[in-house]
Amino acid sequence: MSDPGSSAERSLGQLVASATAEMSALVHDEIALAKAELRQDVKRGATGGIAISIAGVFLLFSLPVFSFAAAYGIHNLGLGLAWSFLIVGGAFVLLAALLALLAVSKFKKVKPPEKTIASAKETAAVLQNVKPHPRAPQELPVDAVPALTKR
Repeated sequence: MSDPGSSAERSLGQLVASATAEMSALVHDEIALAKAELRQDVKRGATGGIAISIAGVFLLFSLPVFSFAAAYGIHNLGLGLAWSFLIVGGAFVLLAALLALLAVSKFKKVKPPEKTIASAKETAAVLQNVKPHPRAPQELPVDAVPALTKR
């Protein structure tokens, strides 16, 4: 007698249940892969978003500083308190530019979930090549044919 777990002795229901379980596991694994890739890209996007937000805040802070510096500069027409405001304003603009460059570099690293897309395409290709089990054509009973055509 052969092994009871062999596919020759498994019923159609067991085969369908096994195929369904394997398909479910495959789908769950692909979803987990997509989540992992997206989580990584969300972290990169969040870092870039925070950096660009901070750059915007620094740029906003620089506007009143430059305004005060220009007003004091025109008023004094010399080196005085206004130059110190200009130096601080320039530092804010420099920081904003550096953070904007950091944000752009982080945004460029965000990519689509390539592994998930490739895995899904591979699964779809395998499933398209699956052929149903060959069966002998079944004939309908003679009295069933008029029932189908009465509609």
